[in-house]
Amino acid sequence: MEEKTPILEMRDIVKVYPDGTKALHGVTVQVYEGEILGLLGENGAGKTTLMKILFGMLKPTNGKIFLRGKEVRFKSPADAIANGIGMVHQHFTLVDVFTALENIILGMEGHGLFSKIDLEKARGEIKALMDELNFQVPLDVPVENLPVGVQQRVEILKMLYRNVDILILDEPTAVLTPIEVKELFAVLRKLKAQGKTIIFISHKLNEVMEITDRVTVIRKGKVIGTVKTSEATPQLLARMMVGRDVVLRIQKPPKEPGNTVLKVENLWVKGDRGEEAVRGVSFEVRAGEIFGIAGVEGNGQSELIEAISGLRRVEKGRIYLNGVDITGKSPRDLYDMGFAHIPEDRTHMGLVIEMSVMENSILGMHWRKEFSRGFGLIDWGRVKKHASELIEEFEISAPGVNAPAKSLSGGNQQKLIVAREVSKKPEFIIAAQPTRGVDVASTEYIRNYLVKLRNENKAVLLVSADLDEVLQLSDRMAIMYEGQFMGVVKPEEVTEEQIGLMMGGVKA
Repeated sequence: MEEKTPILEMRDIVKVYPDGTKALHGVTVQVYEGEILGLLGENGAGKTTLMKILFGMLKPTNGKIFLRGKEVRFKSPADAIANGIGMVHQHFTLVDVFTALENIILGMEGHGLFSKIDLEKARGEIKALMDELNFQVPLDVPVENLPVGVQQRVEILKMLYRNVDILILDEPTAVLTPIEVKELFAVLRKLKAQGKTIIFISHKLNEVMEITDRVTVIRKGKVIGTVKTSEATPQLLARMMVGRDVVLRIQKPPKEPGNTVLKVENLWVKGDRGEEAVRGVSFEVRAGEIFGIAGVEGNGQSELIEAISGLRRVEKGRIYLNGVDITGKSPRDLYDMGFAHIPEDRTHMGLVIEMSVMENSILGMHWRKEFSRGFGLIDWGRVKKHASELIEEFEISAPGVNAPAKSLSGGNQQKLIVAREVSKKPEFIIAAQPTRGVDVASTEYIRNYLVKLRNENKAVLLVSADLDEVLQLSDRMAIMYEGQFMGVVKPEEVTEEQIGLMMGGVKA
């Protein structure tokens, strides 16, 4: 493969944003015809920026792009598509109220291809494409009524219908159930067999190992190296991503759980649009256990957490903490009762990013006696000592306690939240998406810390869209679909297929 001329080469690509941020430092990537190239790196490594440059969405500050040996410059995505390059974004670009068919042909009408008669011609061609790939979508349903995995299929079909030769997929499995991931991989293998070239952007090592031919690893805007997948190991790729050895398995000793700490009975909660987001959910979390909730995002997990943590109104049902009814209590009351919450969105709910590390280290407990000088005044000397201790214990890399939280990397911001929440000495901790957008090293640290809390007899409710995380950490887990639990199981007693079915709405 390497002797041939690459179908695509991005040479010495530099990207500096107007604010001076340097996202890419002279990146060179070669892609060969008919291969699946994995583009691997942590969130913020520069993978998406590089592909947005290739797709004509961003202009490079420096560097050249060669397609089939000729230098090209794309002024827009339409330009890139005209040259046979298509991209499916992590956040879809569909028009919600349009049907799948309308979304697939959107933008092609201006070429005079589609009068009313040609719409049926398009339908026939799209159906043939779906049959050929065994990749079906209901063409006449508005995409807002389609599950997120099917919406992604619409995006992929939209590009394939434009007959692209090179397909870029940005974190394509983030919204899929395990069964949908297998179906997607089957389609990618068919496309490869047809001679299509695929660039697969991911930070998931196991998926890159399964589907790609070669892997290029990017770290902090630089290419660390390219390896043949057949000659790589997850450990090698993790080391390339992080710059040091990473232990990818979590050590979790067997433990007998204790008393019930959190009890939820027949909980009903409404979403932002007034729809029933949580529908009659009941479960309990015991001391010394991690209870995980898995499922594709948007199935009521966020509303459930917000109701338990006092941030959203409960329509029906009760919530108990150590036998005390806490339904409808404020977050401050809950903190005083031994409750802690690692929220799913660190920059909007977890931290005030303009405030200092020191100030963020006491959010939600700034009224406590240990930080008070009396008369409502904060003792900043004690706060500084507290923040310094957290930085040391949790290995938070920060310029200092007075540095604004926004100056920290995502992983260190997340460690700061975890440090603050566990410093409240809680009995019960909600950890919502605790490692989302966090580097491998911080992920390893946070996961091990959650197990440490469980080993210290704390009750942990883990909610994560990362199925591997829920399977690795949980003692028991529930799978949530459209506001209900499809079953509560022990991770070691179910197959990935069974979990996939539950994530798709089949009860255990």
